[in-house]
Amino acid sequence: MAEARITPGPRNLITDVAGLSIGNAQDERARTGVTVLLPDEPGTAAMDVRGGGPGTRESDALDPRHLLEGRVDALVLSGGSVYGLDAPSGVTHWLGGQGRGFAFPGLSITAPIVPGAILFDLANGGEKYWANGGAEEPPYRALGYEACEAAGADFELGNAGAGFGAQAGHYKGGLGSASAVTPDGITVGALVAVNAVGSPVIPGTDCFWAAPFELNGEFGGRRWNGEGAPASYDPLEGTKLAGPRENTTIGIVATDAVLDATAMHRIAVMAHDGFARALRPVHAPVDGDAVFALSTGRKPLEAEARTLDITRLGAIAADCMARAIARGVFEAETLGSIPSWAARHGAG
Repeated sequence: MAEARITPGPRNLITDVAGLSIGNAQDERARTGVTVLLPDEPGTAAMDVRGGGPGTRESDALDPRHLLEGRVDALVLSGGSVYGLDAPSGVTHWLGGQGRGFAFPGLSITAPIVPGAILFDLANGGEKYWANGGAEEPPYRALGYEACEAAGADFELGNAGAGFGAQAGHYKGGLGSASAVTPDGITVGALVAVNAVGSPVIPGTDCFWAAPFELNGEFGGRRWNGEGAPASYDPLEGTKLAGPRENTTIGIVATDAVLDATAMHRIAVMAHDGFARALRPVHAPVDGDAVFALSTGRKPLEAEARTLDITRLGAIAADCMARAIARGVFEAETLGSIPSWAARHGAG
């Protein structure tokens, strides 16, 4: 009898979790972009930050001790550093126009809950035309709205959305995603914009640190030959050597399992292990690493197995995150002076 195994979903994207759509929007002139996750119905979410230089919006609303108990109408990943914190405003505008959000008795207006996180892509050679007192507005509010308009089950990876202008170590970073379906039919997915100070590739090789977790050759099928132990490499080899707040990997993990905000926070914590499996170093003082975790609440769990379910799903989320990080770099294309993995290693 064949052993039951975890397999990728049909798209190998976070949208294999039923009820989720992803929208991307880019500004090629500025070399930046925005990615929006839209649940069909409000989801239960949490967030965990491990980097030393984070940039977030409405993250306190996800604290399970607070009134909303993790209820969200969308999640946003954005380039642009502090300017990108305006991207959720465009998403809020779009959701409000759809009548979505927290409803107040006796009022026709709604209040969408839209947490977001940002990465630094201001030094990638793009034209930041709104800076230094320029008359033009930063693009992020408009990009947030545009990403909502573009949302669907299928979306681009690599140079797309929040990953458009990203860089990971010496490589072009990008937007990555992956999914996993358990033998009992629960789906987990990950979405990530990879802009880490650390390297996604083992120094001196073409092999991703995440290679042991790869499924079905999804990021090239390269395998490390074992020459030299990973601990023998200088942890700073292959890094950007960038300054404080000039990096960040930001991501989302999602599941269709019915879990509350406290459980989703634990899954967000565990999903950070995927960062450590795919990037070296990680969670540095110069990174702003952050993970959202969201439940669509479509697959009930047996109460007596809940703790084990959280443990299992958190571990799967970490594996999905590692795979998504490698896919984001693998799918990226050279942008300006930032070479892609394929350009460095003669692939694609």
